[in-house]
Amino acid sequence: MKQSPFLYVAITTLLLVTITIMCAMGFPFNWVFYLTVIGQILVVIMVYKVLTDDYSTTKTFENFYEDCPIEPIEVRAENEKFR
Repeated sequence: MKQSPFLYVAITTLLLVTITIMCAMGFPFNWVFYLTVIGQILVVIMVYKVLTDDYSTTKTFENFYEDCPIEPIEVRAENEKFR
């Protein structure tokens, strides 16, 4: 079973938010430092997993945004001049 990259995104986000809270609460420097290093490694892994995910869609630029449908735009021929 293929694992979704959203798990990596969630774990990385949770860790980095936790680090931010720990900094604000005054946790010891060594805890924050080591978790920051782990967070940086997780960011690299997360980016790799998201970019190499085999995701495909049937949507095109003609679909634009689904929540705000628009009419298709006609494109003029190259030899037609603007008025």
